[in-house]
Amino acid sequence: MKNIKFLILGILFGIILVKSQVISWFRIQEMFRLQAFHMYGIIGSAIIVGMISIFIIKKLQLKTIHHESIVIPKKKFHWGNVYGGLIFGLGWAITGACPGPLFAQIGSGFMVISITLLSAIAGTWFYGLIQKKLPH
Repeated sequence: MKNIKFLILGILFGIILVKSQVISWFRIQEMFRLQAFHMYGIIGSAIIVGMISIFIIKKLQLKTIHHESIVIPKKKFHWGNVYGGLIFGLGWAITGACPGPLFAQIGSGFMVISITLLSAIAGTWFYGLIQKKLPH
C-alpha cells in the first residue's frame, strides 16, 4: 500500500499517453514518414519543458526532497549514442512503439505489443551481456 502513489501516477501517465494518441501506431508511422506534426509537437514540448526545468534547477540551485544537491554532469559526445539512437529509432519505426507507451498499449488491449515488450527486455539483457566488450 505504501507504493500506491506510484500505481496512481502510472495509471495517470497511461491515460495521458492514450488520450494524446502517443500510443497510436498510425501517429508513429505518420511521424516517421514526415506526414504530420503531431508527434513532433509532443516530443518538442517535452524537450522544451525539460530545458526549462534544467535551467530552473541550475539557476535556483534546487535540492532533492532529501536536501541533496542536484548534480547534472557534463556529457561528452560519443558515437555509440548515435548508433544506439539509430537502432532505437529503427525499432520504434518497425514496431510502432517505444518503451514509454508499451504498457499503455498493452493496457489498451493491443496484446501483440507483448512481443515488443519481450523483445525490449531481451535487447536490454543482451546489452548487459555484451556491455563490457563495447567501447564506452
